[in-house]
Amino acid sequence: MLLSSQAGVEAGPTDRVALITGSNTGIGRVAAVELARRGLRVFLACRSLARTQPVLDEIRALQPTAAAEWLPLDLSDFDSVRACARAFLARDLPLHLLINNAGLAGANELTPSGFEPAFGINHLGHFLLTQLLLERIERSAPARIVTVASRAHARVRGIDWDAVRRRPRTPLGVKEYCVSKLANVLFSAELGRRLMGTGITTYSLHPGVVASDFWRRLPGPVQAINRWFMISPEAGARTILHCACTASAEDTGLYYSDCRPRTPSTAARNQGLAQELWRRSEAWVDLSSS
Repeated sequence: MLLSSQAGVEAGPTDRVALITGSNTGIGRVAAVELARRGLRVFLACRSLARTQPVLDEIRALQPTAAAEWLPLDLSDFDSVRACARAFLARDLPLHLLINNAGLAGANELTPSGFEPAFGINHLGHFLLTQLLLERIERSAPARIVTVASRAHARVRGIDWDAVRRRPRTPLGVKEYCVSKLANVLFSAELGRRLMGTGITTYSLHPGVVASDFWRRLPGPVQAINRWFMISPEAGARTILHCACTASAEDTGLYYSDCRPRTPSTAARNQGLAQELWRRSEAWVDLSSS
C-alpha cells in the first residue's frame, strides 16, 4: 500500500538519486517504493537479489518508467560494504539521499568483521558506508543522510567499548541492540555538526515499533507477542519519508519521532561520547584501507 499525500512527502525531481539499505522488506521497502513512485532513481542495497527482486518488480509495475536497481550489501562484512560503495560510485551518479535503514536484533554470533552483531551491522556498517559515499554526497548537495534509530536508545546510558567486540551477553541481545541505536543517534548528530554549512543535512529517527523482518532473529513466541504492539510498515515509513523529503534543513542533526523533532536521551546529547564513538569507529573500519 502506498502512502498518501497526507504523509507529508513532497515529490522529487526525476534526476535525484537515493540509496536505501535494507530496502527489500518492512519500512525500507515502503520507502523505496514511495520514493521511486515520486520520481527518484532508487538503489536498493540489500544482501539478496532474490529477496529484492519482488520490490523491483513492484516498483516497475507501479511506475513503468522508474529507475530502480539492486546493489549487493552485507553490512556485517566491511569488505561487502566497500564493494557496495565502489559499485555505486562506478556508476558516476550523484547521490542526494542516503537512508541508513537496515538493521537487526537478536543475533548471537560476531560479525565477519569481528563485532557484536547489532553494533557491527546497525552502526559500524552504516558508518563505513556513509564515509565511503560522503564525497559523492557532498558533490551532490543539497543532500540528506537519514539514519533509522529507535527510542530504545534511551534505555542505555553509554557504550561499553569492550562489549561491542564480543558476543551478546544479555537475553535476546536487548541491551546490545539499545547500544547500537544510541550509536545511530550519536553518529547522526555528530555527522550533522561536521557537515554544517555544506548543504548536507542529517536526521536520525524512531520509526515506531514496526511489524517487519527486522525481528527475524528473535524466538518465534517473542515475535508473536511483539506483533500485538506493532504498527504497519506503511505507518513506520512515514517518519523516514518526512526526514528524507520535508523536514527542515535547519533541523540537521536532530532526532525525530512521529514526523517531529524530539529530545533524545541525555547520553545521545553527549558530544564527548559522540566524538569518542566517531574516533573509535574510524579506527575500527580502517578508512585508510578503503
